[in-house]
Amino acid sequence: MSSKPEINDQMRDHIIAQPDVILEDQDLMRALIAANERAMGNNIVDLRGIAMDRLEARLERLEDTHRSVIAAAYENLAGTNQVHRAILRMLDPVEFEDFLKDLGGDVATILRVDCVKLVLESVQNDDDPAVKRLGDVLSVAEPGFIEQYLGARHSGPVRQVTLRQVHEGDARIYGREAEFMRSEACLLLDFGENRLPGLLVLGSEDPHQFSPQQGTDLLSFFAGIFERAMRRWLS
Repeated sequence: MSSKPEINDQMRDHIIAQPDVILEDQDLMRALIAANERAMGNNIVDLRGIAMDRLEARLERLEDTHRSVIAAAYENLAGTNQVHRAILRMLDPVEFEDFLKDLGGDVATILRVDCVKLVLESVQNDDDPAVKRLGDVLSVAEPGFIEQYLGARHSGPVRQVTLRQVHEGDARIYGREAEFMRSEACLLLDFGENRLPGLLVLGSEDPHQFSPQQGTDLLSFFAGIFERAMRRWLS
């Protein structure tokens, strides 16, 4: 009596009729290759099997890379649309008070940050009635504050966009919200010749929303549009 395993006729006919089903099933192919290796014994080097293993590993790496590229492309597209929507909303107001109000409201919501703060350097201070009337989005600082806040003296020239994680926010910028901030994007603003700089700060309670490893192209574009809008108000 033979000990060779037998396959029933119905299954055999099905495999013969549709061999592609076997070839496209990775788990089944692995099982067949493993059975073949056992039948060949340990003394035979299966070069074809080794090559197949390497090709399979390479294919898996390519598939992972492909998925990562597609995910990054979708994420970049979503970020671009997000910034474009925020810019359009930012350009809607015809009064400066409404412009600032929208920064802390709709624009912050579209950008998915917890707060947006605008810092202007001036000889005035936050106690000036004209400044208070503009709400809590705007704060006024003494000349040189922005450079000091961004650490220019310690790390060389200031970049237009600085992304970083923080233990907590600076109360001079965030006010009562400072203790909740865990990361921020700082956008350095150039308002033109003979004008002091400004700083737009996007604050988040998520420590991973902004970090130095992230790209800054979209935020640089946003900062450029914001500068032009502010020049209109300042003039």
